[in-house]
Amino acid sequence: MRPSNRELNQMRDIVIETNVTRHAEGSCLIKIGDTHVLCTASLEERVPPFLRNSGLGWVTAEYGMLPRATHTRMRREAKNGQSGRTQEIQRLIGRSLRAGVDRVALGERQISIDCDVIQADGGTRCAAITGGWVALKLAVQKLMKAGDIISDPLADPVAAVSCGIYAGQAVLDLDYPEDSEAGVDGNFVMLGSGKLVEVQMSAEGATFSRDQMGQLMDLAEAGVSQLVAAQLAAVG
Repeated sequence: MRPSNRELNQMRDIVIETNVTRHAEGSCLIKIGDTHVLCTASLEERVPPFLRNSGLGWVTAEYGMLPRATHTRMRREAKNGQSGRTQEIQRLIGRSLRAGVDRVALGERQISIDCDVIQADGGTRCAAITGGWVALKLAVQKLMKAGDIISDPLADPVAAVSCGIYAGQAVLDLDYPEDSEAGVDGNFVMLGSGKLVEVQMSAEGATFSRDQMGQLMDLAEAGVSQLVAAQLAAVG
């Protein structure tokens, strides 16, 4: 039995609220159970120096957790410097979102995605990627409405979900009690078409077999399909 009493293949409740901030070109608050992440997209009519005069756009990301996103207060990273975990996660978010972007169609401009964890209960990086795509899509819709770009550079959604081996069983969408006790922990980033973008898996307390890997892959596909449905409903 899972701590949350969910079925092995059951996602937590998914809620995506859009346009939650006034100034960002795109924004959403994504809630995956008790994990809540604020995602904003900011448009800049410039690109990093290595892309100047290339005709290619760029999408990058930053990630952070508020001091009381967890059970005990954390010190602000802005004051103490980013941890290796934070740097790794924001690189993952940027890589993942760029995988679903036609950078030629985007044109020579940059969209920065900021993902701020308000409340953490496992799967924050996955929620950030999923919500980050919604914020990105909303920003792109504004560009298209203004006539700044002609074709949609986001043809395929990008979403992510965690899966793992908990109490000897393959489970979908780990919350914190499961994540902290899982023998195997994995994060799956996928396109809406089902293609893989990135898989992060490790044996936390026990090794795993090829058959178990297949079970987790099947769960991830089912979970991502639910997330993509929620994304598309959110962006209209």
